[in-house]
Amino acid sequence: MKLIKTALISVFNKDGLLPILEELKKLNVKIISTGGTFKYITDKGFDAIQVEDLTNYPSIFGGRVKTLHPVIFGGILSRKEDENDQKERESYGIDTIDLVIVDLYPFSETVQSGAAEKDVIEKIDIGGISLIRAAAKNFNDVLIVPSKEQYSFILDILSKKKGYSDLDDRKLLASQAFSVSSGYDTDIFNYFSNDTNESLKKSFGSANKLRYGENPHQTAHFYGDLEDAIFQHHGKQLSYNNLLDIDSAMRLINDFDDKTIAIFKHLNPCGLASRSNLVDAWKDALAGDSVSAFGGIIVTKGIITKEVAEEMNKIFFEVVLAPGYQADALDLLKSKKNRIILQLNSCDFPKEEIKTSLFGLLTQDRDDHIEKAEELKTATNVKPTKEQVEDLLFANKIVKHLKSNALAIVKNKQLIGAGMGQPSRIDGLKQAIEKAMRYGFNLEGAVLASDAFFPFSDSVQTAHEAGITAVIQPGGSVRDQDSIDYCNEHGLAMVFTGIRHFKH
Repeated sequence: MKLIKTALISVFNKDGLLPILEELKKLNVKIISTGGTFKYITDKGFDAIQVEDLTNYPSIFGGRVKTLHPVIFGGILSRKEDENDQKERESYGIDTIDLVIVDLYPFSETVQSGAAEKDVIEKIDIGGISLIRAAAKNFNDVLIVPSKEQYSFILDILSKKKGYSDLDDRKLLASQAFSVSSGYDTDIFNYFSNDTNESLKKSFGSANKLRYGENPHQTAHFYGDLEDAIFQHHGKQLSYNNLLDIDSAMRLINDFDDKTIAIFKHLNPCGLASRSNLVDAWKDALAGDSVSAFGGIIVTKGIITKEVAEEMNKIFFEVVLAPGYQADALDLLKSKKNRIILQLNSCDFPKEEIKTSLFGLLTQDRDDHIEKAEELKTATNVKPTKEQVEDLLFANKIVKHLKSNALAIVKNKQLIGAGMGQPSRIDGLKQAIEKAMRYGFNLEGAVLASDAFFPFSDSVQTAHEAGITAVIQPGGSVRDQDSIDYCNEHGLAMVFTGIRHFKH
């Protein structure tokens, strides 16, 4: 049991406070208060000590800073039975506080009243919320009353228990205190979130209705101006899925030069190659996975010539995206009525990405890092050759755009096998190897890129047994040495980037 000897009271709404003050007076509890609460208490004829007299510091910045002081928070947070805390209290002249009563500024009510933003912001309670959290954290010694809703509870303790509280009392009120705190912070978040949503609407413009969403029974809209990024020469209206694929394709091709062609399917590159000309780049990209290419998205930063278009036209694909087309190439590609032909205007993506999640928004910086040769750290005795380094960096750019767990096998700047979306990294690797072998690729001398570290040596062993001779990965596992040792024993080169490229 803990006896209340000193109480700190800081409330916005004074209703219901008078009976508590009367009980505190009967028990000879010392009262500390500040601002309007101190004036209310003393006007009602009760004794109280101003916070300013304890801290020897005035209320400043228009009352924004009053209770935020070590004398106050030390009295709340220090542990009574802790010898070191006791010595520090004595050293700094800090008295313990046993009871904290708070009623926060009415933030939600101010929002609902339609008040101006500056008035709403001033109703974000800082000192009060800090007092609540501090007292609740130290529930072993301190009783917290976080709002007027708990006044009846504290009155029972003061009148029926003569100012003594047990641990269950204090813990119960602490749980209610954190409920008050989290609810208050949620109200503030919702205010700023709603404001952000209005800003997004202003930024992206009105909604454009799409044919449907991921499935025909789902309605879908696009907010923004598509012509800022692409111009549609031909084909049916873009769908929700088209736009997702196009976005992923544009993000990937932005990392490569204009002699590269990639084929996308379901947000993942299934074929990709860089060559001295786009015709060869197309043929080798298609060879990487000619089955998945059916109905896919083709993207390049190079100009589509008639020769390239003739090769592309031999298969069915849904969308082609390029920065330009020769006139005869465009005419040829338009021969399919529904084929979507898009011209790339810009690849400048926003620095921040936004997604919805759990009734709110998630934001993050865009993963725009591209590793360079000088950033690589060789972790093995065998160093990669210049040609291997080129393929390793090439593969690492691909793996950044595959769904995690992601692995890419590359040989001579051609994607020959990819594994993605598997819960197990070793399963993703086996998927990539099996796919490469199914399409007749010889993996001898190929390289492997992983979007995250290998927790065990089984991945490098499996890669080595398939013929892969060099590996690029972030590193950072507590068991990195297992993979390094295997590579050293079997003559593989492995480099660490220090950068992880997860894509969920």
